[in-house]
Amino acid sequence: MLESITGFVMHRGALASMHRPRLRPVAELLADARRVVVLEDIVDHTNVGAIVRCCAALSVDAVLITPRCADPLYRRSVRVSMGTVFQVPWTKIDEWPGAGLELLTSLGFRVAAFGLRDDAIPLDEYRAPERLALVFGTEGDGLMPRTMDAADDVVKIPMAGGVDSLNVASAAAVAIWATRT
Repeated sequence: MLESITGFVMHRGALASMHRPRLRPVAELLADARRVVVLEDIVDHTNVGAIVRCCAALSVDAVLITPRCADPLYRRSVRVSMGTVFQVPWTKIDEWPGAGLELLTSLGFRVAAFGLRDDAIPLDEYRAPERLALVFGTEGDGLMPRTMDAADDVVKIPMAGGVDSLNVASAAAVAIWATRT
């Protein structure tokens, strides 16, 4: 019976039914926040869950997801996050990057887009401001060029060994750790 309800064989006997919480407006969620993470179009539920778990462990105040981002409440995201999707405040940020990025700036955040550009600031040289929004992009393509163009800073994690980049969840963990204040 549980397999027919859950849609998969390994339910491990756990089943829950709940109402989705109302998503808070971005400005309300960020009123007292100092450090936030924005997930731009990250479609892999595993990466979303892993990033939220990093945010919980490394004291990020909130997570914002763009309209095309994977759902943090999808079962795989919840499982990989070890339940921290219920701990870290999160909401959707619409009209991204445009009005959404402008809203972050109007709320006093400096926006640091993590991307591979020649003019990007190496992470070990980046000095985090008091209010910081770290933006991470989808696997493969990374951030949209217009997001990087509109951001205050473009930051990169220097790579060695012929590797061009880290998995987005690993990159987020490194960046969040390095920008703590």
